[in-house]
Amino acid sequence: MENSNYQSLWMPFTANRDFKSNPRIINRAQGMYCYSNKGQKLLDATAGLWCVNAGHGRKEIGEAMASQNTTLDYSSPFNFGHDISFEFAERLIKHTPDGLNKVFFTNSGSEAVESALKIALAYHQAKGNKGKFRFIGRELGYHGVNFGGISVGGLSPNRKGFGPLLPADHLDHTLDITNCAFSKGLPDEGADKAEQLEKMVQFHGADSIAAVIVEPIAGAGGVIMPAKGYLQRLREICTKHDIVLIFDEVITAWGRLGSPFASTLFNVTPDLITSAKGITSGVVPLGAVFVQDDIYNTVVNSAAEGAVEFFHGYTYSGHPIACAAGLATLDIYEREGLLERGQGEIGNYFQEGLHSLKDMPSIVDIRNCGLIGAVQFAEQADGKPIGFNILKHCYEKGVMVRSMGNTIALSPPLIIEKDHVDVIVDALQSIAKEIPA
Repeated sequence: MENSNYQSLWMPFTANRDFKSNPRIINRAQGMYCYSNKGQKLLDATAGLWCVNAGHGRKEIGEAMASQNTTLDYSSPFNFGHDISFEFAERLIKHTPDGLNKVFFTNSGSEAVESALKIALAYHQAKGNKGKFRFIGRELGYHGVNFGGISVGGLSPNRKGFGPLLPADHLDHTLDITNCAFSKGLPDEGADKAEQLEKMVQFHGADSIAAVIVEPIAGAGGVIMPAKGYLQRLREICTKHDIVLIFDEVITAWGRLGSPFASTLFNVTPDLITSAKGITSGVVPLGAVFVQDDIYNTVVNSAAEGAVEFFHGYTYSGHPIACAAGLATLDIYEREGLLERGQGEIGNYFQEGLHSLKDMPSIVDIRNCGLIGAVQFAEQADGKPIGFNILKHCYEKGVMVRSMGNTIALSPPLIIEKDHVDVIVDALQSIAKEIPA
């Protein structure tokens, strides 16, 4: 498209006028690298959008999709089934926490969140708790862009102008630079922030709260860690008051933290887990909700024999070609040990590389766990966020990052090696030197 002026497409979450004045066009990718339309080689330090965990251009995934296309390209998921969706579900639950043995397929993380919220409501309805309608999210949380997701989400720009929304309250976020700056892994202080949930329960009444939804590590809000013990305390409070606990693991699952799920790594079992992105290594859209057995049984057994138990689903739920891609992705993860790699030598090297920037005057915090990290820069004198300018400078230096406010987020493919880490750190260090503290 050499003659394209790039005006026809309305791009998502993009400053369209700025982009189209100087487009950053990616037309090819392989392994750890993307390639621009101008031939520039770019280290993908964000795995696309937190999702290309197996690295770009994995032929096995494409071949599996092509083969499935010639066998069964599509079949209705309503009242008909196809073996590959059942096979994929059975493979997936080998990695889920104990007790989460049911899978509801969606097409994206946003849809997985919507589905999880509705499952929570259906569960309480089936139990006769008809007054449980309220949700609790968290500040700086991101749960997709559908109405349910922005209701429980805590990013102000995503919510403004789209009301009225679902009834929801929000816990305070867990970012504490004053006491926990430059923590490696989860901070030691801050578990007491979970006690705010108990106060919300007392304020709203436990009989009105259907579910609490949090990201174990907040992604789009700035890669924000929970303190040690924080998630365990949320679990205890939800159990005490019969509140469904939902972990949004669209970003943190499938090896991002060096474990199949953050839930497993942090030893906290929620009632529902949402997933997408890395579930197919970003090759094709697919999402899922992993459901605790009792919730599934309660909903399904509450309906009359032969009746639809849950009036929800999507045309492309468990799409055959998407499931083929997911199975091939799981094969790669398991064969190459990618799900655990972030807690091994490369995860440590990534951590030490990021924290080597600690003494840069323009950097106020560094956060990391497994193969996810964030470098937060000092607020500038003019008060304008600097992250987007850093993103552009990184691009010029051959590194693709993600910006949010004054923070640069990093989530490289799980196949990353030490020399790739060095390139990322060198680029950030070079840019940091030019930024006033």
